[in-house]
Amino acid sequence: MRTVEILMVVVVLFVAFVATSYFAVLPSSRLLSGLNLRELALSTMETLDVDRDLSRTVFSNPSDPSWTSLQMALTSSLPLNIAYNLTVYDILTSSDGVVTYRLVRSISNSQGDLGVNSDASSYVVSSSDIEYTVTPEKIGESSGENITLYILNCNDANGWWIAGYTAQSLASDLSSLLFPYFQTTILVNTTYQLGLLLNGTTLQGETLQDAVIINTFGEAVPIPAGYYTTQGYDSSRGSYAEYAHILGQRINQYNWTWVSIVGYPFYYVTNTATFSDTQNSWGIYGMEHVGAAGLNAFLRGLDSQSYSYNSQWITGSPGIVQFTWNASYYSNYYGIYPAQYQTSTRALPTSILSTYDLNVSPDSYIFQVVNNWIPGATFTHQDGGAFTAIGLTRTPDIRITALGLLQHYHPSIYKSELGASGTSRLIVLQLAQQGGI
Repeated sequence: MRTVEILMVVVVLFVAFVATSYFAVLPSSRLLSGLNLRELALSTMETLDVDRDLSRTVFSNPSDPSWTSLQMALTSSLPLNIAYNLTVYDILTSSDGVVTYRLVRSISNSQGDLGVNSDASSYVVSSSDIEYTVTPEKIGESSGENITLYILNCNDANGWWIAGYTAQSLASDLSSLLFPYFQTTILVNTTYQLGLLLNGTTLQGETLQDAVIINTFGEAVPIPAGYYTTQGYDSSRGSYAEYAHILGQRINQYNWTWVSIVGYPFYYVTNTATFSDTQNSWGIYGMEHVGAAGLNAFLRGLDSQSYSYNSQWITGSPGIVQFTWNASYYSNYYGIYPAQYQTSTRALPTSILSTYDLNVSPDSYIFQVVNNWIPGATFTHQDGGAFTAIGLTRTPDIRITALGLLQHYHPSIYKSELGASGTSRLIVLQLAQQGGI
């Protein structure tokens, strides 16, 4: 009886296997091979054009010997079992914007149609005699504003958390990156000049209202002697946190955007003459320790709150952080490419948004928020003024500063193409795998 049962089970399993095999739709051997013909076609064209050889050939006369060289290179670049058909079209645009494609030439190692199992990629190249111009929009230009960019370059101040750089070298690099986007760019070369700005006096007759001020000194901030070292000093606490409070008030008053490029903002004040005998306990003279109270006082000043001393440390360390989608987009748009992953140890908490009446637009987040920590963004106050804080660990990458400002203001890039009609050509490479089908 047991033998009969076993035989019946075997028969049932065999019938099920046969039925499944009959109705199952199996992929072709080409798909099983894992060869992606579309990617192979694109990578082949990119390889052939690495020195613009492909571009030069497709713009040459159809009888030019370079076409033979191209066919030889194409044949040697592809596996032996790959059939190809490379077709070149001239791209023509009429005066009313209608685009047409005119066949230039086609080369192939196959006599017939490559069939429905083939795949293709396209590649557009431009003639070597074409000229492109790129014109950035000046920030504020579309709204009729003349926004000035100030970059702190004070020769009587020292930086901190900018190891490997000087504030002056960072100022020079930032000026090179950003001056095309501003109608006026001014290097603030002394703390005295900074004092003039804080007093509402222009340096070169420029527009003072709505300006952008970049502090290249890292966790330190230059302080002018005189009024600001006296009125900015909290004698009861022995601290210059009150100077940070005055800065916050000025940012709000003049609707400035203050930019901190790295670390914990306002952690030190610096003036090499005033603090010539004072060092920050790490051997950097010309600066005075303020601590966490500086940032707290600044935020209160920006929000028009009265000064009070608060030494509570408010930043956090979310660790490795990643660009937002907007930051990645603007990185490509403006052609500024810092690493998309960074280390943040001085990120600001999301709680400051409600505490100090701040807002961050989606475009202004540089890095993704991690557990309620904001590693980098531009915070805009509801009554005026803004604060760009990049809470990364040292050493600073000023490309992130430039990117953060540009994505906040997002000026347009105007690109134009000069040249005769037909200066671009479309290349289509169609591939098919032979054998094993």
